[in-house]
Amino acid sequence: MRTALVVTIIGEDRPGIVERVSELVLGADANWEESRMARLAGKFAGILRVNVGAAGAPALAAALEGLEAHGLKVIVERSGADVQPAFRTVVLEIIGNDRPGIVRDIARLLAGRGVNIEELDTELMSAPDTGDTLFQARARLRTPPEVLLDDLQRLLESLAADLMVDLALENAV
Repeated sequence: MRTALVVTIIGEDRPGIVERVSELVLGADANWEESRMARLAGKFAGILRVNVGAAGAPALAAALEGLEAHGLKVIVERSGADVQPAFRTVVLEIIGNDRPGIVRDIARLLAGRGVNIEELDTELMSAPDTGDTLFQARARLRTPPEVLLDDLQRLLESLAADLMVDLALENAV
């Protein structure tokens, strides 16, 4: 029997973090199944899911938590079965002048409709013509079947007008 562990890691960014984590995973006869990792403000931030034999899960969790001795903060959580209710996956893209509250306002609207944000990538960049700071986001959303894409598009467009951002919403492929 196998079990999934979800691991989060954060610490000062430096070469070798991913290598050390992957050595521990492989050493526990576990499989690295998915991950998201990035350098943010000089910090390494990562989340990964590994699949390991149930008997080896406690030892792998302890080994990963042992990375704290090397200056990393580590959280290991056992994951249950990933039960997937009926849903539709859509992609939301946003771009506009940066200002506080964009993520909160969009997230509030989505949560109010039962839409889950599964992935969210954001960044700030300079506008090519003016040099103004632009906010850009790409989100992968899981919508319940009763939420119609056209209705969600209208709601988001109404909010986008208030936020002064452009957005695009489409079914994921």
